Amino acid sequence: MSGSVTMYSTPWCGYCHRLKGQMDREGISYEVVDIEQHPEAAVIVETVNNGNQTVPTLVYSDGTAQTNPSLMQVKEKLAALAS
Repeated sequence: MSGSVTMYSTPWCGYCHRLKGQMDREGISYEVVDIEQHPEAAVIVETVNNGNQTVPTLVYSDGTAQTNPSLMQVKEKLAALAS
């Protein structure tokens, strides 16, 4: 399954590590942006999370975002984008 998705993350985020592992096992490609290394990315995360730096935040090719989604939610979103 493929699609354009960016995961905003931090190195210490357990939820991020879990979701990355699940997406890797499913063959879902994604780009990771560390919001601690890229402050401008933190602004994107804050924008979609009411001022909070909540990760993982996924942003899709259509501009929509999901915060701490389950693997099923990611797969459903990518399937919807593909159709």
